[in-house]
Amino acid sequence: MKVIFIKDLKGKGKKDEIKEFKDGYAINYLIKNGYAVKYSKSSKNRLDLDIKIREENDQEDKKKCESIKKQIEGLTLEFSLNSSKEGNTFGSVSTKQIVKELENNNIKIDKKKIILDNPITALGYHDVKINLRKDVIANLKIHIKSK
Repeated sequence: MKVIFIKDLKGKGKKDEIKEFKDGYAINYLIKNGYAVKYSKSSKNRLDLDIKIREENDQEDKKKCESIKKQIEGLTLEFSLNSSKEGNTFGSVSTKQIVKELENNNIKIDKKKIILDNPITALGYHDVKINLRKDVIANLKIHIKSK
């Protein structure tokens, strides 16, 4: 029996795959537990329509992320930290502070998308990567100055 997977099932198939299985396994396990539906012309047409809609939504999301990326890359955020005469800072800039400054510039981003390899503790300019999508990464410039 041919089935179309509607969910991933480790070792058996991924979502949107069409595979052949024995009737008993397909009916009693895959279809019964909601991993797949029986293959037919109507289910194949439904699959094609779902894939097309997902691709369109993906393209819209990518365009939105690209415009946010342009906004972010046009900014330089400034933060003031207490520092010693030698230039050593007391404290660091956190992702929460970066998100707050971005919100002040009308850009909403989840703090988990900000990639900091090390805490920002030194005075001067720093580049911070923001992972908007798998394929869209923005570079934000941050300037740390002394209070």
